Amino acid sequence: MSSEFVECQRGAEATLSRGTYLGKRVLLKRRPPKAYRHPHLDSALTKERTRAEARALIRARAAGVRVPTLYLVDLQRSSIYMEDVDNGITVKDYINKIQPKTEEESKLDSLMNEIGICISKLHSDGVIHGDLTTSNILVTPTSGNFGKLCFIDFGLSHTASTIEDKAVDLYVMERAMESTHSEAQRLLMRLLAGYLSHSGKAAEDVFKKLDQVRARGRKRTMVG
Repeated sequence: MSSEFVECQRGAEATLSRGTYLGKRVLLKRRPPKAYRHPHLDSALTKERTRAEARALIRARAAGVRVPTLYLVDLQRSSIYMEDVDNGITVKDYINKIQPKTEEESKLDSLMNEIGICISKLHSDGVIHGDLTTSNILVTPTSGNFGKLCFIDFGLSHTASTIEDKAVDLYVMERAMESTHSEAQRLLMRLLAGYLSHSGKAAEDVFKKLDQVRARGRKRTMVG
């Protein structure tokens, strides 16, 4: 039924392992117990976090956003078996390998526009990613185009429909890009244009709130 899984990544909250399940190449994401928490509390929190991530993946796909296919959720073991996306590289790596002032660079505008549309689709369906960065979006490059996008790592996701939640989600992406990409401001403008093109009037309210979130962020930075 399944092969032995080989760990490929270990983070603060979960481990990722590669293997096969029902003849398919999969990623196994498992949240290990936290020794500093009471066992019963830890079990309840971990199960809920696993359940929330699985729910977000299902809702994201229903909203028209490509995410890894969900194969199995094992709440007792706090584990999720999901698609191991073939040939995908992170948007972070894709952007960084593009040479300035080349034909390839023109693809970035379309790429960021599409990312903005996808984020808008998530928000319109009440999915808040919680950790939007260019490292948590995969792209499968194709000749003549940037290819397909796939949003990953919904480990901090939750469902919400408030303007504040949506604005904070965008702010997380903005800060991550500013610390990673030299062309962040130009790329962010394209992303927000894509968001606006899909959300219309609703996006204007989110952008107003985003300005307030930015102001709070600057104030915290000044205070120290």
